[in-house]
Amino acid sequence: MSLYFFRISTGRYSGAADQPYEFDNRAAAWAEMTEVCANLLGSIARGLKPDAEWCMELLDENKKPVFRVSLVGETVC
Repeated sequence: MSLYFFRISTGRYSGAADQPYEFDNRAAAWAEMTEVCANLLGSIARGLKPDAEWCMELLDENKKPVFRVSLVGETVC
């Protein structure tokens, strides 16, 4: 079992969980992260502004990024 932390970033705000989560392996950690993201993204997308970014990262026990899921609102014209 390995310990992981979640970190959410939006604009200038970034915060990592103080409590670690324990998963059997990286595949299990990825599955949990994508499930959590799926539950949050509807409300995040509704409040996203142009040229803004929302990001969730899964950090290892040393708080180094392992996975990242990002939602970006870009102005292209």
